[in-house]
Amino acid sequence: MLLVGPPGCGKSDLVLRLLECGFVLVADDRVNITDGMASAPAQLAGLLEIRGLGILKLPHLGETRLALAIDLATPAERLPQPERHAETGLPLVRIDASAASAPLRVARALDCALGRTEQVVGSFRQ
Repeated sequence: MLLVGPPGCGKSDLVLRLLECGFVLVADDRVNITDGMASAPAQLAGLLEIRGLGILKLPHLGETRLALAIDLATPAERLPQPERHAETGLPLVRIDASAASAPLRVARALDCALGRTEQVVGSFRQ
């Protein structure tokens, strides 16, 4: 998935929590996207900035296919309509990165985007 939002909106913090849930880092701060595949620029591969701690070198994937974009800057609606990320065409969901349930919401959204969970109404179905 691709996390988008302005500096300070909680992207790296959410990534840190997602790593604890079994997700694997591809890139932090900047990502290359080619034909739906995401990869880190070579000089940033495996690096994650954690405010108050610094920059850490972590296990990472060289590349992965994108299936979902997550906007952390815009407030989420209770029952959103399906939406696409303007630049990538990926399905787009909006999540509050500061919510305790944010990593679980990301996991469920990814399951929906990949067709592993059926949604009755919302971001993936009208």
